[in-house]
Amino acid sequence: MEILRPTYLDKLIAHEGNQRVKIVTGIRRCGKSYLLFVLFKRHLIESGVKTSHIIEIQLDDRANKRLRNPDKCLAFIRKKVKPDTGQYYLLIDEVQMMDEFEDVLNSCLHISNLDTYVTGSNSKFLSKDVITEFRGRGDEIHLNPLSFAEFWSVKSELSFDRAWSEYVTYGGLPYCVLLTDQQEKEKYLKDLFKEVYLKDILEHNRVQNDVAMERLLDIVSSGIGSLTNLRKLENTFKSDGGVTIAVNTISRYLEMLEDAYVLQRVERYDVKGRKYISTQQKYYFVDLGLRNARLNWRQVEETHLMENAIYNELRSRGFSVDVGVVDLWERDAEGKSIRKSLEVDFVVNRGSQRYYIQSAYSLPTQEKEEQEERSLKNVDDSFKKIVIVNGDFLVRRNEEGIVTMSLRQFLMDEKSLDT
Repeated sequence: MEILRPTYLDKLIAHEGNQRVKIVTGIRRCGKSYLLFVLFKRHLIESGVKTSHIIEIQLDDRANKRLRNPDKCLAFIRKKVKPDTGQYYLLIDEVQMMDEFEDVLNSCLHISNLDTYVTGSNSKFLSKDVITEFRGRGDEIHLNPLSFAEFWSVKSELSFDRAWSEYVTYGGLPYCVLLTDQQEKEKYLKDLFKEVYLKDILEHNRVQNDVAMERLLDIVSSGIGSLTNLRKLENTFKSDGGVTIAVNTISRYLEMLEDAYVLQRVERYDVKGRKYISTQQKYYFVDLGLRNARLNWRQVEETHLMENAIYNELRSRGFSVDVGVVDLWERDAEGKSIRKSLEVDFVVNRGSQRYYIQSAYSLPTQEKEEQEERSLKNVDDSFKKIVIVNGDFLVRRNEEGIVTMSLRQFLMDEKSLDT
C-alpha cells in the first residue's frame, strides 16, 4: 500500500524551478526519501522530464561513499549536467553526511539549468544553515510523521475510535503504520529509537554519558504536556539517587534531542502581558509511537497523548504554538486578594490568525466544562476560543462565543478552526 503525502508533494511542486535550494527536513524514517525519490521523481517523469535529467545521490548508501567528499560530489554533478540541453533536477538524500555541503549547494545554484532538492535529518545542519548560509536562497519544507488524517487514509477499514487508539499508541511513522502485527510494530519502534535515533545522537554529539541521556529521555517521556524547567529536571535526577547531571548538561542534551527532531519545546506565553515567560516549558514528542516505545508502553495516558497529538497536528498545519498563561486576581476565604495563573493549552498563531485552544479528553459534568473554559473566558481579546473534546459530535458555541469541537472534526478537517 502506498502513502501519497499530497500536501508535501504539492509544496515541492510549488517551489519547482524557483532558483533556490529545496531542503526537505524531518525526523529519520518519516518518509523524506520516499517523498523525494519516489513521489516527486514520479511527478517529474509524468511531467515529461527524462530520467537522464534526474540526478539521484543517496549519501547514506555505502556505494556513494566517495560522493560524501564535497569536491568529488560537485565534479560528479557538473559532469552530469549538460549545457543547453534543458532543465536538470538534482536529488540528494541525507545531505548532512557530506562535509561542506553548504558550499556544494551554493555552487549548484550557479548552474543555470539545475534545480536542486536535498533531504536532511538534523536541524543544526539544515534549519539554521538555511538562514545563515543560503541567505534567502533556500526553502525548507519540513516533513512530519503521518497526521491522523493521513494515517486513517490507509487504515480506512477501522472505526474512528479504533484508528485513534492505534495512532496514539504506535504513532505515524510510515513503515510502522503499514505493519499489521502488534509485536512487529513494538519491536520496530524500540529498535528504531535505540539503534537509529539514540545511537545517532550519541555518536554525532560525542556524548560520553549515555546513561544520563537515556535517563533524561525517560523523564521527559513520562512528563509530556507537563510544565518543567532545567532545575526541576536536575532535582528529578538527584531524587533518583543514581545519576547526577548538571543543569548545563541537561540543557545541552535537550537541544540535541530537539536538533534530531525527536522532541519539540513549547514556550510559555503571558497572554495579557504579551510576553514570553522563560521559567518553564513543555516538551512534546514528534511521534507518539517513539515516546511510548521509550517507556515500553507503560504510561499510555489518553489525556496527555491527545494533547501531544493536537500539538503535532497544529504544527503540521504550519502554526506556531505556545502554552498560554492568563493571570487573574481573586479573593480568598479571608477576603485577601490573591493572584491565580490559569493555563491555556495552546496559543496558536499563523500570520494574522490566532486561536486559543483547550484540549479536554471529556466533559462529563457542567463543572468540568466550566473548568476547561475558565482560562478562555479570562482572555480579553476577540480571537477565537476553542475547546477540543475527544469523540465525534456537532460543533456547538455558547453565549460567550467559545466553540466546543469534536476531536474527529478537528483532525479530519484542515479548516476546522475556522468552523
